[in-house]
This record gives sequence, structure tokens and C-alpha cells, in this order.
Amino acid sequence: MTDQVKYVLEENLIPKFWYNIAADLPAPMAPPLHPGTGQPIGPDDLAPLFPMALIGQEVSAEREIEIPGPVREVYRQWRPAPLYRARRLERFLDTPAKIYYKYEGVSPSGSHKPNTAVPQAFYNKEEGITKISTETGAGQWGSSLAYAGSIFGIQVDVYMVKVSFQQKPYRRALMEAYGARCVASPSTETDAGRAVLAATPDSTGSLGIAISEAVEVAAKNADTHYALGSVLNHVLLHQTVIGQEAIAQMEMAGDYPDVVIGCAGGGSNFAGIAFPFLGQKLRGGKDMRIVAVEPTACPTLTRGKYAYDFGDTGHLTPLVKMHTLGNSFVPPPVHAGGLRYHGMAPLVSHIKELGLVEAVAYHQTECFKAAVDFARAEGIVPAPESTHAVKHAVVEALKCKEEGTSRTILFNLSGHGHFDMQAYTDYFAGNLEDRDYDPAELERALADLPNVAAE
Repeated sequence: MTDQVKYVLEENLIPKFWYNIAADLPAPMAPPLHPGTGQPIGPDDLAPLFPMALIGQEVSAEREIEIPGPVREVYRQWRPAPLYRARRLERFLDTPAKIYYKYEGVSPSGSHKPNTAVPQAFYNKEEGITKISTETGAGQWGSSLAYAGSIFGIQVDVYMVKVSFQQKPYRRALMEAYGARCVASPSTETDAGRAVLAATPDSTGSLGIAISEAVEVAAKNADTHYALGSVLNHVLLHQTVIGQEAIAQMEMAGDYPDVVIGCAGGGSNFAGIAFPFLGQKLRGGKDMRIVAVEPTACPTLTRGKYAYDFGDTGHLTPLVKMHTLGNSFVPPPVHAGGLRYHGMAPLVSHIKELGLVEAVAYHQTECFKAAVDFARAEGIVPAPESTHAVKHAVVEALKCKEEGTSRTILFNLSGHGHFDMQAYTDYFAGNLEDRDYDPAELERALADLPNVAAE
């Protein structure tokens, strides 16, 4: 195959449009509400935080939204991401199942997050914004936005959940290498951070707290916008390049999944792999099961309440209807920092309520065992978040072995674990603990949910 032919094939696999599942849903989502008035929010309410192009995407009902040329040009650096069949893992498990995985660890930051970081930085640049504040859990989102900011000449300030700031120094170094400033959250830089530290001086932080700090900075500074790496509709929209490529690649392989799997924290990589397949199903295509996998320590979809809640601890964000553990809930400090969020994306929550997807939860040690088996078979060390998808893929494959049936399993390997090797060191040393949430704390957090008449 000549380089020219290879380029044409790869170019044709990169989507030209993002897919918007809102166009195919059997019932509309509940609207986001203003935190002060309790009424549905409008574009002007979001303008201090986001560029108008992203606000338009947030509320769009169009099935396809064109990917801007400059964004697609950056995508070419690592897209299309490869789809692999895990034949050695199949042999190791002695399963009749066929296992495929979409590998997003080939991006510059090592995860799926640049799929949305690049367009968010692009649209902010188009609107003349010179600075973006954001939060990050494990550091994958923060490093991805730092990378995107370096491309478009935007300064990025990242509020990193303190436990991850301490556990993952190399993620912090990567953000700084791209030119971003990284601050442990809760910090003394914001009113939200100072309030948390006054109440809990030894707080390990949470994504809800870090979001409050980043939103506060953007709201108080006219030259600064806010960017979110998961949860919001436009973020999930951008990630659909994953599933669209996977559909085309599965077609090239002459196969189609019976089960589609993704780990789920805020919902972005799960939506990225699942929504395009679900869209085909909703439009009369082949049926399949879709499974979201989360940590037992932060079981938003499997234990949370479907209700209106704030996306942050400081109550600065709009109220959205989602599966939530309560905005004051602080999950135990597990290594999968990107899955330690109290809420789930409203779109993912909505399709769960419609019965279109399933959800399961696992402890971190069983996920790391599956990840080590995967690494020894396939050669790729998964990120702690991705270990959850690996674990459930193994469960599904072993079920096929037990039943003597063959199914095609597809999961999203959302990133590599090269910056998370301390987690593997702890696992091999027997120091990785299974952490469960405090039921009393969860009960208290759910009791404090806002009272919303619209429910």
C-alpha cells in the first residue's frame, strides 16, 4: 500500500461531522435550570462562560454538526484512532467471544480528551478569548486542554483535584510542559476553595469542588472562559468521532458488536463510543447491548438518584437533571480520578432512564487485575479509568465461555496508563485498597439536593 493510498483511507475514516444523539431520542431531555431563578436557562446565561458556538451546540437538535476545518486538521495528528481485535486476550481467556477495542491512547496527551479540548480551544480563540480555566481529576482532561491551548495560543489554568495532584505528578508536569498552570484543588485562590478548606482543612478534593473554583475564576474575569471536559452535551457531541470511526472500522472488519462497553465517570468517553451505535439502533439498525462501567466507590448510575442537581459543590453551575450522588458527596480517593464525579452527564442519565443502556460497578482491585491480564496479552497498559471497561469486557467474554456462545464485544480503551504507574506499583505491592463510599455520607448528600418544582 502506497503512502498516498494509506493517507486517503485514513482521511476518509476521520468523521466530517459530529453526531448529535438528541435528534434520535424517543423523548426530549429535561431542560437545564438557572441556579438563581429555577427557570430554564438561555444562551445569555451561559455567555460569560462559553463561546456562542458551543452554546449553540449545547442546545442543538441537528443530527450532524460540521467539524471545522482547523479542528479536523489537528485531529489528523492522531485520528483515525486504531481499532484492534484482542486475539491474544481471547486466547488467554479461552473464550469463543470476539473482543475488539478502540484505542484512544494514541493522542498527544494519551487519552480521548483532545477530541473535545481541540474544538473548545478553537471556538474560544475564534471569539477572542485569551484564557481558559478548567478542572481536572486524573489529569487527562487538564493535559489535553493544555495541549489544545498551546496550539491556539490560549493560556490555560487547571484546578486539579488534590488527591490526583499528589498521586500523579507526571500528569501535572505534562500540563506544565504544554504551558498550563496547575493548582491543587481545593485551593486558597478562590472563595469556593477557601470555604472548603475552612470547613475541611485536609480535604482530598473532588471534581465538584474543582469545577466551582474554575467556574468562579471565569465568572469574575472578562478575558477568561470556562471549559469542561465531560458531562455537557457539546462535550459528548465532540467525542462521537470515536464511535463513528469504530462503526466504519468494524464494517471494514466485516463484523458488528453485540455488546458496546465504556467506562463512565462524567460520561464523555462512554458517549463517544456508545452514542453513534445507539443512534444506528434507534434509527432501525442492529440491536446491541450498551454497558456503562463505573467504580463501586463512586456509583453514580448504579446508586445515584435521577434528579436536578448542581454540577459543582459551590452551586455556581446551572441545575441539570442527572443521576447524582449529591453535589456535596466526596468519593473515596481511588486511583481512577477521572471517574470520581458526583453526577453523570444529563444525556447519559436520560438514556439510562429510557432503558437504552445498562450500568455496572466494580472495585478497583478487580479492575486492575483485568488490566494486568490485558497488558500482558495485548501490550497496552490501560489508564485506571479504562480498567473498568477492560474488566467488564472480560466478564462478558467469560460469560460467553460459560454459555458456549460467541458474541462480538467492543470496548473503548480511553487512554494509556503511562502516567499512572504508581497505581500499578501499589497494585503489585498489595497496597491498592478497595474503597467503598460511606452510605451515611451519601444519604446526607442526597438529602441536600435542591428542591426543584420542575421535577
